[in-house]
Amino acid sequence: MLVLDSPPAGSPPSAVAVGVFDGVHVGHQQILARVVERATAEGLCPTVVTFDTHPAFTLRPQNAPLLLTDLGQKLDIFDALGLERAVVLPFGDRLAATAAEDFINEVLVDGLQAKLVVAGVDFHFGSDRQGSTGTLRIAGARYGFDVETVDLYHFPNAPEPVSSTTIRRALAGSRVADVTQMLGRPYAIRGVVIEGDRRGVTIGFPTANIPVSTDRAWPADGVYAGLFVDSDGTRYGCAINIGRRPTFFEHAEHSILEAHLLDFDGDLYGHEVQVEFLSFLRSERRFSGIDALAAQLKKDVENARRIVAELI
Repeated sequence: MLVLDSPPAGSPPSAVAVGVFDGVHVGHQQILARVVERATAEGLCPTVVTFDTHPAFTLRPQNAPLLLTDLGQKLDIFDALGLERAVVLPFGDRLAATAAEDFINEVLVDGLQAKLVVAGVDFHFGSDRQGSTGTLRIAGARYGFDVETVDLYHFPNAPEPVSSTTIRRALAGSRVADVTQMLGRPYAIRGVVIEGDRRGVTIGFPTANIPVSTDRAWPADGVYAGLFVDSDGTRYGCAINIGRRPTFFEHAEHSILEAHLLDFDGDLYGHEVQVEFLSFLRSERRFSGIDALAAQLKKDVENARRIVAELI
């Protein structure tokens, strides 16, 4: 997939989706799949326009949401969905002040030669979110591009549609199985393995420690069954702990992510890895001592092994 930071000169006629697409959840995937489907049928270039950061970091930084995906993850998912081109616009004060009509002219019409724009029914864009699907339809009639809207995605009997907000709420409640359903894949965090304090080694449960950016959404503190994907693509089952390790630290300042790999013995320091969350096992708690903690970790590993075997 070609990745650009601005619309290219001499673009081929395009089918386009525009949005933040944080998480690239099943609702987003409907929109993107429709872009690819119609682009293939009509001889257009399937294109997604997104931003280098969430617009809220510029517009309302004090209330900016925690991100479900970093940019690299989003681009990988776009590629897997069949998009041929991603235009990643730097979101700053200039773009925030761009009127909806100017965005249409500069990006969609002059830049990408859009012949089709696919958007969710609740899509808004431009300064003060004044642009809508209605704005797109009016512009489409003027400039010769079609507009197709896609309904919000509802699971049967769900109280609300799938959204990035509902996914963040599920993560905060440890409901990683629900998150998997809404994303269409397990929730995943990427990072580089760093050296920890090696406490896990001393009690027989060595862990890979992965620092997580403070702007990323984490599952709630606790223990999870999951998958660990090494930099070469090798996958291992794992038991994941997110928390402040209260058995060792009474007043830790922040949570950390540790993954104990099943059936692995080796050095992972410096590896770029991905940790995927499959199932919640238990909440974090303080134990009376090392022996009690080790006994519980043994149970956690056994439960993680069972769940990984069932789900994978």
